[in-house]
Amino acid sequence: MRYRTAAPADEPGLHALWAAAFPDAATVIALWGRDPGRHARTFLAEDDRGRPVSALHYLPRPIRSATGRPQRVGCLGSVATHPDARGRGHVRHLLAAAVDAMTTGGCAWSLLFTATPRVYESAGWRTFAAPGWSGPLAERAPHPGAAAVRPSTRADLPALRALRDGFDATRPLTTVRSADDWEHRVPVRYAPPACVLVAEDGGRAGHSGSPLGFAVLRHPAPGEAEIAEMALAPGREAAGAAALLSAAAIRARAAGATTAAVRLPAEPAVVGALPYLLAETRPATTHYGMARPVLTPAAEVLATVTAPGAVHWYGDSF
Repeated sequence: MRYRTAAPADEPGLHALWAAAFPDAATVIALWGRDPGRHARTFLAEDDRGRPVSALHYLPRPIRSATGRPQRVGCLGSVATHPDARGRGHVRHLLAAAVDAMTTGGCAWSLLFTATPRVYESAGWRTFAAPGWSGPLAERAPHPGAAAVRPSTRADLPALRALRDGFDATRPLTTVRSADDWEHRVPVRYAPPACVLVAEDGGRAGHSGSPLGFAVLRHPAPGEAEIAEMALAPGREAAGAAALLSAAAIRARAAGATTAAVRLPAEPAVVGALPYLLAETRPATTHYGMARPVLTPAAEVLATVTAPGAVHWYGDSF
């Protein structure tokens, strides 16, 4: 068994490994391909036939700290091991190599998301909680005012970016999105059947009003809906959140959903608007996020991932 970084010739083997491991392999491969430094940041275990049997990748991303200051964070993903190579410690070897590279590359800390934390805990990552709510969809979602809500188009991109930048200006754990992220990463993560809804105030038929906010409606499983992202205009947060969740409930029911989850920070406007989406609101805290200090003290990392309002949007997944 040989452990090393990837080379261009490994791409078919890595694609095959990820296709066998992930139901959304096309998304994983597409996002991996957007990283110009992907080969040096992809670590693999190669068997005697030259086949990648285990692999992972990290991507440096600018993520806001507890103080709102962007830090270089090593975002770890695409972790997969072939079924006939599991249980042999390959991922532990690859994690150690990735941490060494993150250290050399100036990463303050490392972030990952997983439903199987044990292997990462042994390598120094620790889980953290993310707030959320779930419940049955509201039977009726009264429209809360004169705001109009519609699916976004490419023409809305500047407004969406401005809303996101304003809402996240100092929000811990959020990624500072680049123009390339908006052009390529976000559309991949929120491809149909996901829908980006835009709320506008003061609009009329055929004319656009001023944006109140946007929200992303996903359908992660049959019969289920999820609000995966939201940004609200300053001073109009309550109106924007209520309009968006009301419209999301209508669209989710039309798509056959009966339940919904909300993955948003516990902002007053968000909490106040939950009844427009959910008939019953139940806390649904998740613990999928994991963080590991690299060059930054552990206390600073903990302060970031546990800060009030901290959130990592699904559209920034890696």
